[in-house]
Amino acid sequence: MGDGRGPKLAELTLTAEERDVLLGWARRAKTAQALALRARIVLACADGLSNSEVSRRLGTSLPTVGKWRQRFVANRLAGLQDEPRPGAPRKITDAQVETVIVKTLESAPSDQDSHWSTRSMARATGLSQTAVSRIWRAFGLKPHLVDTWKLSTDPLFIDKVRDVVGLYLDPPDKAMVLAVDEKSQMQALDRTAPMLPMLPMLPMMPGVPERRTHDYVRHGTTSLFAALDIATGKVIGQHQRRHRHQEFLRFLRTIDTNTPPDLDLHLICDNYATHKTPAIRAWLAAHPRFHLHFTPTSASWLNLVERWFAELTNRKLRRSTHRSVKELEDDVNAWIAAWNKDPKPFVWAKTADEILDNLANYCTRINKTSNDSGH
Repeated sequence: MGDGRGPKLAELTLTAEERDVLLGWARRAKTAQALALRARIVLACADGLSNSEVSRRLGTSLPTVGKWRQRFVANRLAGLQDEPRPGAPRKITDAQVETVIVKTLESAPSDQDSHWSTRSMARATGLSQTAVSRIWRAFGLKPHLVDTWKLSTDPLFIDKVRDVVGLYLDPPDKAMVLAVDEKSQMQALDRTAPMLPMLPMLPMMPGVPERRTHDYVRHGTTSLFAALDIATGKVIGQHQRRHRHQEFLRFLRTIDTNTPPDLDLHLICDNYATHKTPAIRAWLAAHPRFHLHFTPTSASWLNLVERWFAELTNRKLRRSTHRSVKELEDDVNAWIAAWNKDPKPFVWAKTADEILDNLANYCTRINKTSNDSGH
């Protein structure tokens, strides 16, 4: 039925089977929305509505309604599918794609290389380097990258994870929780620039990053003992030239002096031997407000102060130059003082159960991969 304007519309009638198919396309939640709209257009046209009425009802343009009416009249249900796009036909078969993926994941190059490159894979499969690169990108394969991982073998791993994470998520009342560790062997490095003795770093310019000389002069090292208050983000820091139990004991006294005396102190530490010597144990016994909680072996990621050390490295140490250890220590102390004026606490989000579940899933996955590959 027309609306009195334009050419007479082609008559559109549906068989029972066609109506059922179109209703299914229009109603199914997983149907592509473009196909669902085309089905609704045809159903509305079959009800005798004009193109303009269908356009207003479905909120689409008049040319769109006319296009799909004509396509359906000419080709029925097949006319609602997308037509083949123009361009050269596909030259790489599914079998060739599978060959590249299987070779990448399950074999090594025949020339004794440790991993595949796009060029070596292209030679092995007879494809172009560009084709191999596209296949790898499509399936997220990156043979040139390698990552490291380490699982803790601590027999008390689960108990220690629950203990430390419990302190983060539900700290005890009338107590401070401090994440404690040492950043050892911080180097006082001075960049060499004989032609610019007062300017070891060349300033950034438009289109040119800040530059520095590749070589350097090392003027000594120091170790930073740090205690991060997980509630406030403030840090107690102390530099020590050596890294023994005597220096750790000196830092414990510093913590004792710089914290409210009426609060218990729960210190999260790693398993370094200097934290467990008889002298340390004796001092802790004489200071019962101190409680040490140890992270599992090979699990420094569980200590929040490591996250603060990353901030110190990225924002201060990596691009600084120092001509003496004292200059380095003074610079770091100034940075800590600035941090404590506007501290940013790090919020622990994962529960112990989530950590252990993720670890269990990872172990299951790598064991299955190892078994499937025969290793």
